[in-house]
Amino acid sequence: MKSRCISIVKPEPNTINEDAVLARAGCIAVADGAGGGGMFAERWSSYLLDHLPAEPVTSFEQLDRWIDGIWEPFYNDCEKMARAMGGMVLSKFYDEGSFSTLAAMWHGEGCVHWTTYGDSVAFCYDRRTGSLQYSISGLTQFNEPPYLISCKDSLQDKGFAHGSFTHAAGHVYFVATDALAHYIIMMYMVSRKEQFQSQLNEAMEAHGKNATFIKSAMAMPHVSFTKVLAKLLNCVGHKTNFGNHLAGLRRRRLIAIDDYSMATMS
Repeated sequence: MKSRCISIVKPEPNTINEDAVLARAGCIAVADGAGGGGMFAERWSSYLLDHLPAEPVTSFEQLDRWIDGIWEPFYNDCEKMARAMGGMVLSKFYDEGSFSTLAAMWHGEGCVHWTTYGDSVAFCYDRRTGSLQYSISGLTQFNEPPYLISCKDSLQDKGFAHGSFTHAAGHVYFVATDALAHYIIMMYMVSRKEQFQSQLNEAMEAHGKNATFIKSAMAMPHVSFTKVLAKLLNCVGHKTNFGNHLAGLRRRRLIAIDDYSMATMS
């Protein structure tokens, strides 16, 4: 299977990209470093993908063992950096550590396994039927604080999810970080308003920034999800095109300002 990935930083001055992406033969992944708390989020997200297991992680116990086996070298290196940066940084690192989400997919025998922790999302799109499957429950889940993988604290089993998609001709598999994932699911639901009207209404009634994006999408006269997704997939591998496309979506108030990351496998 052919794998590709792309990641761009949020359009704000003096920022760093806290996301990480991975695309290798039979495996794709994204990790969204949480810069709102802790330290060294961009290092932790990259570290997780650099050490991602070659085989699918199919249970919470496997995920827990994996993190337990890799966290200490990262923690020790960051502790040294934090100590060199000063007492306040060191205290924050001791108190909070580093955080990231994870969404990963592995090509298996007749299926594609997916594993997530937090609000990064795994997807399967069927080009023949136009149907989209995704690992998250729905749009309202993006309004909840995400579960995060910590470099020092225990994982919570409620944050873990795993499943599989059938491997078939015409299927495209991809993973995306939260802002981009919200846009994709939103546009899919809006393209099928009759099917998803109650979910769209529930998400809009939650108010907040995501409700604003949904209202903008609902005001569009027609949404072809085939074209929406094709545009994104065609931009993977072309940072300028990807950045320009997302800038257009922001101007139309369809997507949040964030780092944007996506990896595909087909």
